[in-house]
Amino acid sequence: MSEGLYKDKGSKFIAYAFPVESEEATKEILVRLKKEHHSARHHCYAWRIGVAEPAFRANDDGEPSSTAGKPILGQLLSFDVTNILVVVVRYFGGTLLGTSGLINAYRSAAADALNNADLITKILEDYFVLKFTYTEMNDVMQLVKQENLNVVNTQFELDCRLEFSVRKSEAERIKSLFLQQHGVEVTESRKR
Repeated sequence: MSEGLYKDKGSKFIAYAFPVESEEATKEILVRLKKEHHSARHHCYAWRIGVAEPAFRANDDGEPSSTAGKPILGQLLSFDVTNILVVVVRYFGGTLLGTSGLINAYRSAAADALNNADLITKILEDYFVLKFTYTEMNDVMQLVKQENLNVVNTQFELDCRLEFSVRKSEAERIKSLFLQQHGVEVTESRKR
């Protein structure tokens, strides 16, 4: 978890960024924050969960439409992060900030929390299994070394079997390189 803060005209915007894996986890965190900050006027938030096609939600929690949740979500998109929840708790200072003031405040508080976070970069990988004979071994191993592939498992018997992982963005190119090798069978592995 990380925190961020933004103040404007007496209002205080406290932002919290949490790693999350499910929508249920976001609900639990929101309940806890509402108890901790029971005297706060608003608990606005946005979350993104998933990788290939992330699900997302943004909530203004009583602020004028699109002045809180969308700016927070915009920061999640700007930082290109997923599996994260950002909640901005607002303590009203007595002076109205207007639409642009609210958008700036929620965006700035969310950005501060994300700047203070220890973001973890994860590489998406695909796994493949190669099946080949000893006569193809030299060509296969040369390609494995040339492409710096992560070998996960090997089995060298009458027929050879080699399992490797590769960045998802490189998967099709690498797969086609092995398919060009005569006698080499390439299949996707179920291991993820």
